[in-house]
Amino acid sequence: MKGTLRIGIMAAAIAVPTLSSAAWAGGTDDFGCSNATLKGEYAFGGTDYTPAGLPNGPPGVFAGISFFDGNGHFTQRDYAGNSVPAEFAPPGQETGTYTVNSDCTGSAELDLNVPVSSGSTGVITFLFVISDGGRHTHGVTAELIPPGSTTAVPTQTSVDSWKVAPDRD
Repeated sequence: MKGTLRIGIMAAAIAVPTLSSAAWAGGTDDFGCSNATLKGEYAFGGTDYTPAGLPNGPPGVFAGISFFDGNGHFTQRDYAGNSVPAEFAPPGQETGTYTVNSDCTGSAELDLNVPVSSGSTGVITFLFVISDGGRHTHGVTAELIPPGSTTAVPTQTSVDSWKVAPDRD
């Protein structure tokens, strides 16, 4: 009887952690991401597939760098490949906010703050997914209101970003 009890206790001791791990792995989409997952400098590059005849169309490429503060705010400097002379946006001009969900998906709004006489100063809303523990993001544009416009235009844009350096706390 003692041997049967001992075997039962050992089996339970092995089974409970295993079952807990299986339930945890399949039971939730909480991967532990938060706004703090994105913190530091990220280099990015992307392709804009905006249809011809619309601002920023036809397809083009862009690159830049973003700084995420870990608290839901970021700044960015980008080069869209169409400015003469070739230069990045002025420091501090492009600002935005972001939200990261626990499942490592998120959304952001970037205010381009381009000086215009009327209409929007430019707003880009995008969705993203975080990978590699916050070292890489994959994103797509959800909405683009070009500078000077008052309405969104159709666009398809993909962008990938990579952490420039490890965290230095």
